[in-house]
Amino acid sequence: MSPTFRAFKVRNFRLYATGAIVSNVGTWMQRVAQDWLVLELTHSGTALGIVTGLQFLPALLLGPYAGLVADRFPKRLVLTCTQIVMASIALVLGGLTIASVVQTWHVYLLALLFGVGTAFDAPARQSFVVEMVGRDELSNAVGLNSASFNAARLLGPALAGLLISWIGTGPVILINAFTYSAVILSLRMMRVSELHTPAVAARDKGMIRDGMRYLWRRPDLMMVLVAVFFAGTFGLNFQLTSALMATSVFHKGAGEYGILGSVLAIGSLAGALLAARRVRIRARLVIGAAIAFGAFEIVSALMPTYLTFALVLPLVGLASLTMLTSANATMQLSIEPTMRGRVMALYMTVLMGGTPIGSPLIGWVGQAFGARYSLLVGGGLTVLGTIGSVLYFSRRRGLAIRPRLLPRPHLEVLPQTELLADKAVIETAATPKKDPQVA
Repeated sequence: MSPTFRAFKVRNFRLYATGAIVSNVGTWMQRVAQDWLVLELTHSGTALGIVTGLQFLPALLLGPYAGLVADRFPKRLVLTCTQIVMASIALVLGGLTIASVVQTWHVYLLALLFGVGTAFDAPARQSFVVEMVGRDELSNAVGLNSASFNAARLLGPALAGLLISWIGTGPVILINAFTYSAVILSLRMMRVSELHTPAVAARDKGMIRDGMRYLWRRPDLMMVLVAVFFAGTFGLNFQLTSALMATSVFHKGAGEYGILGSVLAIGSLAGALLAARRVRIRARLVIGAAIAFGAFEIVSALMPTYLTFALVLPLVGLASLTMLTSANATMQLSIEPTMRGRVMALYMTVLMGGTPIGSPLIGWVGQAFGARYSLLVGGGLTVLGTIGSVLYFSRRRGLAIRPRLLPRPHLEVLPQTELLADKAVIETAATPKKDPQVA
């Protein structure tokens, strides 16, 4: 089997990936349909930013608790429950839209509730990957997971654009509600005996604080988290910025807007497949990709035509996915198994939780100064924030930015106090790791 697809040797992962691709296509279809619905109802970039922000607000508020749930309960059970919740919300929104009674506040409320389901789904999903494939294939599985997500991103928006023109936004949202059954079925068909399930974390006081304290004492991981925060908060607002560019700058319709999402996914898919081939991850890759992402986003804002804008988007997608997959695997492979759910919840909180702040702000910038400025500001803040993170955390506790960021495999099993007490161990935390996805 090709090294790019070696994680598919694992039956449980094959099942999961099959269900995920179906669900992800539906998710991207709903994202496009929901954004288009908001624009139809309000004709406002600010309203679109508010909806996006509300959808990610629960990740900011509930992320640490969601991570605790992922560490305290079987992840298959958690994931099954979250799929049912998100499917139910999609059914309601699709039904309201088809009945022509949907109002803006309905979309706001359902986006918030959908965000609650996503907040609990993300840390369980992220940390469940290593249970399916084990440590040796984690980097590859993370890359393939992102490839699946972005293959769906390639198909979903374009399909949504066509279907919105043919049958309307409501039926498109309704279709997504039924795609969650593919994930539920794949979870139920797994062989539990083949999962690499760690011992469930014992209930104790201060478990959430322990996760926060663990991260704060790891400058190498904090550097990655801050870079991801700036990118996730101000840069990764493609739904919003592409919609504004398509409608207000290039004066295009739903079909052309959907195509922009698919074009962006071409670069993201390429980045995910390249990530699947990597065995080791270097610190310069995470930081360099974040800076490149911000720079390409700035370049895209300067493109004069719809065609040239679309031609730059694959580079934006490639850089963003490289950054996210590197950051994700970096986090997972350098932490203790019993802390994985809480740490990944904090990672997802940082990645998605800043969206309620950044998305309305970027939406306001686009409405007040023009859609191009939403990209210029988002890309610029990503670059400046990443550089600032490197300058600060490379000096904290004597951390040197090494060519390799990930810790050696044996370090993961050391007691937390032992890991954090020895400065030499922290400086050594620079060997193989890597992983992303939001997504």
